[in-house]
Amino acid sequence: MKRGLKVLVSLACFFVVGLPAFSQPSSRSIETIVMESYDSVGNQNYMYNGQTYNWEWGVNTSRFVAEGFPKQGYYEGIPNSLKALRKGDPTTPKVLGVKTAFNRKGDNWFEVYPMLDGKPFEIPFIGNVTTLDFWVWGANYKYYLEVMVRDATGRVHVLQAGSLAFNGWRNIVINIPGWIQQHSHLRSGPENLTFVGYRIRTDAEEYVDDYIIFFDHMKYTTNSLSFIYDGYELKDADFGDGSSNSNGGAK
Repeated sequence: MKRGLKVLVSLACFFVVGLPAFSQPSSRSIETIVMESYDSVGNQNYMYNGQTYNWEWGVNTSRFVAEGFPKQGYYEGIPNSLKALRKGDPTTPKVLGVKTAFNRKGDNWFEVYPMLDGKPFEIPFIGNVTTLDFWVWGANYKYYLEVMVRDATGRVHVLQAGSLAFNGWRNIVINIPGWIQQHSHLRSGPENLTFVGYRIRTDAEEYVDDYIIFFDHMKYTTNSLSFIYDGYELKDADFGDGSSNSNGGAK
């Protein structure tokens, strides 16, 4: 009986030690990536797939917006909770502010979204995103905040971020639902989930003639290695058909 047990243990050791080890990314490799600090215009230096992206912010509104609105700009300010993170930083912290006014109550809305070269730009997330985290300044109006993201099939999802009926800064953390498809197995499809923009909706009974909102420090948590596999770089190999972005293949 003891001899048989020794044989089984020996076989187990053979399979554990004798087989080649295949390196795979850890499913628990979580990191936080800052997407936007709002400290300056078009100076994010956001790295994605080896390329640096910088964008501006645009505002779009529903039809009953008052003449001369919306207005936007960068203003000096920072949530108290973030001041400790900037200790020793000589630059002046800023936030993005938007002011709107509408001619009548009802289902009014406005969207704040990234722009690149004068066109709407969707910021690509890296890896498998679990949460989106940002700060918003509420004016204690009964308005509602939504976040729009586009999945790997091209569908836009609207994530509820709650009521804006509070005064001052509040940290908003949104969990990205697991059922949202963040990656496609198709080589020609979208590579990652993207950030489309913020949407603010007015309550039908709330005043709409004078409203302001500010945003600061947007970041997200992600497993950036979740879709990296052995030979990952070969997916963009150039076969000379013009369908690849890679220049590393033979011609």
